[in-house]
Amino acid sequence: MQRIKGIAVSPGIIVGRAFLVGSAEQVVPHRTIDASEVAAQHARLHEALAAAGREIAELSERTRRELGEEPAKIFQFHAGLLRDKALVAATERRVSEGLVTAEQAVADQFRVLVDQFKRMGNEVFEQKANDVIDLERRVLGHLMGAQESRLAQLDAPAVVVAHELTPSQAAAMDRSKVIAIVTDLGGRTGHTSIVARALGLPSVVGCQRLSAEVEDGDELIVDGNDGMVIVRPDARTLEEYRRKQERSLRSRAALRELSGLEAVTKDGVRIQLMGNIEFPEEIEAVLANGGDGVGLYRTEFLWLTRKEPPTEQDHLDAYLRAIRLLKGKPLTIRTCDLGADKYTQEQMEEPERNPFLGLRSIRHSLANPAEFKGQLRAILRASAHGPVKTMFPLVSNPMELRQGKLMLADISEELEDEGIPFDRQMPVGVMIEVPSAALMSRVFAAESNFFSIGTNDLIQYTLAVDRGNERVAHLYQAAHPAVVYLVKSVVRAARSGNIDCSVCGEMAGEPLFSMLLLGMGLRTLSMVPDQIPVIKRVIRSVTMEHCERLARRVGSFDSERQVETALRDELRKLDPDVFGHWVAE
Repeated sequence: MQRIKGIAVSPGIIVGRAFLVGSAEQVVPHRTIDASEVAAQHARLHEALAAAGREIAELSERTRRELGEEPAKIFQFHAGLLRDKALVAATERRVSEGLVTAEQAVADQFRVLVDQFKRMGNEVFEQKANDVIDLERRVLGHLMGAQESRLAQLDAPAVVVAHELTPSQAAAMDRSKVIAIVTDLGGRTGHTSIVARALGLPSVVGCQRLSAEVEDGDELIVDGNDGMVIVRPDARTLEEYRRKQERSLRSRAALRELSGLEAVTKDGVRIQLMGNIEFPEEIEAVLANGGDGVGLYRTEFLWLTRKEPPTEQDHLDAYLRAIRLLKGKPLTIRTCDLGADKYTQEQMEEPERNPFLGLRSIRHSLANPAEFKGQLRAILRASAHGPVKTMFPLVSNPMELRQGKLMLADISEELEDEGIPFDRQMPVGVMIEVPSAALMSRVFAAESNFFSIGTNDLIQYTLAVDRGNERVAHLYQAAHPAVVYLVKSVVRAARSGNIDCSVCGEMAGEPLFSMLLLGMGLRTLSMVPDQIPVIKRVIRSVTMEHCERLARRVGSFDSERQVETALRDELRKLDPDVFGHWVAE
């Protein structure tokens, strides 16, 4: 028996047999051509790219239909790369200047792109490299004849074990046969993780050399709650995990029953639980899980799903659809958070060396006033049709907030002159995501209608830790006393300024931090829709006095270890069966 620790990315416990999937690398034979053959090879190249494009479109549509919008977004990068004129032109030059076949040119040029992404040195660009490899195999398949995927041979329920899975492999899996996923590589934000969560499959990634230790047919226990994989378990361990599996299924069923109940503490304090979404269609999941509205509507998809920047009408159509689906519940729209690892870097000929400290979020918007104005006009116009708020992301100094508000004021005057209705009292808020904003939160409170604390970036910038960098990811600690202090400071500044304050980062959806956040004074939490029931379970199990007492005690600690231990102890007392995943050391 062997226990291997990885990263838990999709909950649940499964016992099953291993099914190994290899990397399926294509071997491209080197063959030179005559100059007279160049045109024919260019034609073969374009036919293969077009065929690959059609397959990607079909796979994306199938994924959207069966799994939802979030997993389908995986293939946006693939489709964009196939249309990339610079990549196609460079591949054509390899044919014409090197006098090689189309398949040789594809293999060489795509490998150059893979190496460029891998040299970026973080998880986001590593994932892009994996996408390029996936696409290369697809194009080569059309040029050389497709290789049969071993996944197509799966004829019985099994645990898929791989060094890594490409997006195409993950999305094309037979969901009646795959019962869990385990990979050597990967992280919480990787494509395998996204698909696994959408499928509801217990999954553990980042298991290092697990695939080298396992043989086809080996019995495995996959614990997607704790990130543990047990190879060839003994009878005692099997019995232990079967009991855990039964408890896990019971607790998940119990959580689903909470969706129709209010998030109210035992002493009667009502907490607002909101959903974080990227597409209007996700609102159905927010409401199904008992959410009170949308606390964070990310709008970047409007840029990512088209070649040209979205028009004002594109924005307005999306916002109105969201408002209709919410049926009177509130909608908080975040202005675009482009930059860093997103759309802008993919479009740049020379990506920024450190994009997370570059032209991103509100900086990018202010540097592109025409696009920003179109979005702001659409938000204001949408506000006439339902309760809408807007907020600016990654604000680091008061001038950025003032510039954004000034643009809103100018646009309001334009709409007034044009006779277009809008909410003249639409609340405008700030996302507190960088230490400078947290430290100056009293200044921002005097000029904002509300705060939303984005803990993901706040933790990263406060601790100088790239959470996608495996070498330092263990230092990314939401329980760090500095993070706790900054969150508490922001909440106090909001209270002093008599404005609302919420949390919309991952801390909001972690039961481990629920009592602490409530005890510090937060009354609105916004999270991924399927996290709402478990947070509601915590809220309905505690009193506010209990939470405030815990927050005071934690505020005196000087290490993240002390903070985490105290929070685990308190959560464990509520219900070990429900919260076992979050109290495990």
